[in-house]
Amino acid sequence: MFLENTVNHKEQFGWIEVICGSMFSGKTEELIRRLKRAQFAKQKIEIFKPEVDTRYHQDMVVSHDANEIRSTPVPAAANIAILAQGCDVVGIDEAQFFDAEIMHVCQQLALKGTRVIVAGLDMDFMGKPFGPMPQLLSIADYITKLHAICVICGNMASFSYRKMAANSLVLLGQKEEYMPLCRKHYFDEMKKRNAEI
Repeated sequence: MFLENTVNHKEQFGWIEVICGSMFSGKTEELIRRLKRAQFAKQKIEIFKPEVDTRYHQDMVVSHDANEIRSTPVPAAANIAILAQGCDVVGIDEAQFFDAEIMHVCQQLALKGTRVIVAGLDMDFMGKPFGPMPQLLSIADYITKLHAICVICGNMASFSYRKMAANSLVLLGQKEEYMPLCRKHYFDEMKKRNAEI
């Protein structure tokens, strides 16, 4: 569980929080919750998402439960460093879609005293580390790993299984394209797919 760091009230310092997990685990919901708390505390916040993510809304970060918060879509991580000047808290959704520069941007913001909250998929549909997420996890001060529920057995799900046999790494989708699975059922389904191919 994440606890706000309140040890030294005289000196402003920043840190990096990473919220990760499979699809449908509540990552964006948790990001929105933390950002709304910061807003309630009258902190200056800014939220960013990759331009490529247009599933629910062009300018909003929206969870699968339709909870939402205004955001700024950006084409590259470098834009975040420019647009986040003077913010107390910066939220970044779908971090796996950003370029490798996202790690340096998060470091710079935290060193300037900003609380940085990043949400993203830790694994792609093939069960491999996704984009810059491994690097973000390694530099994070706080990590929250969330889990979905396996749609086959009801156990804890850590994997995002792509229902269609498309090979492109980035395929935006929802419940029609993906389903959360536990480790056993994910590998069972992948074995069946490989046998069919």
